[in-house]
Order: sequence, then structure tokens, then C-alpha cells
Amino acid sequence: METQRSRNRKGAKRRRAQGNEQNRDAKKSKSEPPGSSFLEKMKARLSGGHFRMINEKLYTCTGEEALDYFKEDPSLFNVYHAGYQAQMSQWPEQPVHKIIEWLQARSPSLTVADFGCGDARVAKSVKNKVFSFDLVSNDPDVIAGDMSNTCLDSSSVDVAIFCLSLMGVNYPNFLKEAYRVLKPSGWLLIAEVKSRLDPKTGGADPNKFIKAVCELGFTQVSKEKPISKRKEIAWPELKPCIYKRR
Repeated sequence: METQRSRNRKGAKRRRAQGNEQNRDAKKSKSEPPGSSFLEKMKARLSGGHFRMINEKLYTCTGEEALDYFKEDPSLFNVYHAGYQAQMSQWPEQPVHKIIEWLQARSPSLTVADFGCGDARVAKSVKNKVFSFDLVSNDPDVIAGDMSNTCLDSSSVDVAIFCLSLMGVNYPNFLKEAYRVLKPSGWLLIAEVKSRLDPKTGGADPNKFIKAVCELGFTQVSKEKPISKRKEIAWPELKPCIYKRR
């Protein structure tokens, strides 16, 4: 049987608990501006949407068109790379780290051309001489321009890198430029998103891609001597790496 006194005690406990909860809510509201969490989420969503828009643009235009796109508004390059880094942070392994490890295991005397260098991480991580190319330069060591037409002399570098950077619809022109600047027996390193070379998900046939690269004058281990008469190469269309829009 519940007495009046016990009911009064329970009521007092409930009031104290409610008071403590109100105090905690008041402290929380002072430390966090009203709606701050919502605003941060909205900013992140808008930033992600902007990145996906730019990303799709880069995959579906030529290198020259991409260069003009960023010339009109260079700030878009920073927006893109901020989104790119956010995406990369979710990957279990970074392709650029594998390329850096490959270079570090070889002679620092090898000269390198990094096509689509981004933040020039390769150049900052190895002792080699690295020519870093991208569409926009926010670093004095990065050369801005169209990757299909660089300032390098023919047969002047030992290693050419494309780390997630075969983005334009005219990507074969980038590889032809790499062939031009590479020395005989030079190395071509390509890292790409798996879905772009997976026929099961709409990507290109990897065997056809490798065949086209070899017909350009490469083997899977070195650059061959130039071929005097070259037939037209059947380059496969690489699937754009487009992120799902929210």
C-alpha cells in the first residue's frame, strides 16, 4: 500500500531529476549555437554536391575544356580537391601511397612526370626530380596546363604517373603525351578506380585498355622503341567515375 508520504518523496525525486535535465540542456545550448549542427550538415551536403557536379564535368569533357572551366573560376579547383580529399579519406588504401612506395624503392636519380598531380604529394614525398602537372597551380612547383601538351622535351623523363587522373574523354591524348616525354624503357604507372575497368558495372574491358596502351608502344613493364607506321588504335571508352547525387 502506497502512503501519502512515499508519494511525496517520489514526486520530489522526479522534480529534482527534471531540474537536472533542464540544467544540462541549458549548458548544452550555451556551448552550441542553436541550429549549428543542422547548418554544418547542410554545408557539408552542399559542398559534397558541388564536388560531384565538378567531378562529373571533368570526366565528361576534354582536357582543354576542363582547363578553360577552371580558368573562368579557379576557386572551383579548391572546391573540387577538398571534396576529393574527403572521398579519399574513406578509402582503406590510397593509390598515391603505392606509387610513392614504388618510387622510394628505386633510384632517386629517376626523373618523374606526375600528370594530374593534385596537391603534388608525390613530389613532396620522394627525392626524385618530379615535374608536377595539373589544371590549376596553387603551388610554385606545380605546372598548370593541358596534360596533352606539356612543356617537357621528348624522351626526357624516366617515369610517367597517372594516379586517378585519366579523367577527360580525350584521355588517349594524355597517354600519347606520356609516351612522347618518356625515355625508351621508361615506366608508365597508371592507378584507376576499379569500376572504370569493370565491364560488369558498365566500365571498359581492362584487356582492351591494356591492349590499346601496348599498341601505343608500351609493354606491361617498359616503353618500346617508337614504331614508324602505327595503325589507328581502338581506345575503349572509360566509364566516368561519377558519385551518386543525394
